[in-house]
Amino acid sequence: MKKELRIFFTAMMFLTRLPVPRFTDHSAEYLERSVKYFPLVGWMVAAISGFTFLVFNKYISEDIAIAASIIAGILTTGAFHEDGFADVCDAFGGGWTKEKILLIMKDSRLGSYGVIGMMAVLFCKFLLLKELPKFTPDLQAPSLNIFYNYRYFLLTLVAAHSLSRFMPVLVMRFYDYVTDPDGSKSKPVATRKPTVPDLVIPAITTLIPFAFMSWHFLLAIVPVVYAAFSLARYFKKWIGGYTGDCLGAIQQVSELCFYLSMIIIFRYMI
Repeated sequence: MKKELRIFFTAMMFLTRLPVPRFTDHSAEYLERSVKYFPLVGWMVAAISGFTFLVFNKYISEDIAIAASIIAGILTTGAFHEDGFADVCDAFGGGWTKEKILLIMKDSRLGSYGVIGMMAVLFCKFLLLKELPKFTPDLQAPSLNIFYNYRYFLLTLVAAHSLSRFMPVLVMRFYDYVTDPDGSKSKPVATRKPTVPDLVIPAITTLIPFAFMSWHFLLAIVPVVYAAFSLARYFKKWIGGYTGDCLGAIQQVSELCFYLSMIIIFRYMI
């Protein structure tokens, strides 16, 4: 049990800026096995973002609450995935060969493609999250329990953050890691592909939030998987596989795609 806790805290240390117990070290072995807990870490990010939304929504306004929840998520992860998305925008926007793309991706400086990409992601995320509370049926007859009133919105956040972190794990299973692993912080994670047993725990963790919602919402998984693997095929075409930044981009696109799918289901099927 203690070993599994260390593996979980390693995943938490890798994906977030949250404090971990002192016995959690930088073990390459544990980091390699930590991918199975990536969706569970997504639960934690969603919990922080959701709680921030509820507090600001109660005392200020919905728009401020959504902006605050996005900022809370960014602070929790240290913009880990957003940074990867921005690097991918710069690399694939400005590079035309595999070597040039990988070179730009390693550059810590942010270019115009990255800035525009980040602005687009944050803007779309704000608008999509703004739509979600409008389709929460409980708000028509709210109770005194704010968590109950917003349970579908909060469950959507948990599902989005866990599912979007499961997609990179699936991509790691079916595609190859490229770039220089010796110079990459993702080297231990990329040294071996997740096995089928490694996918059981993250799959269960990802599906748990859906157990508390209508079965219709399971349909939202389909476009997310399609979007994630479409990106993976695009990366394979240009650079032969994926990098850590590519996985970050897949997480961000998967999250946006899930929000959009949920809104469509809320509007036309519920």
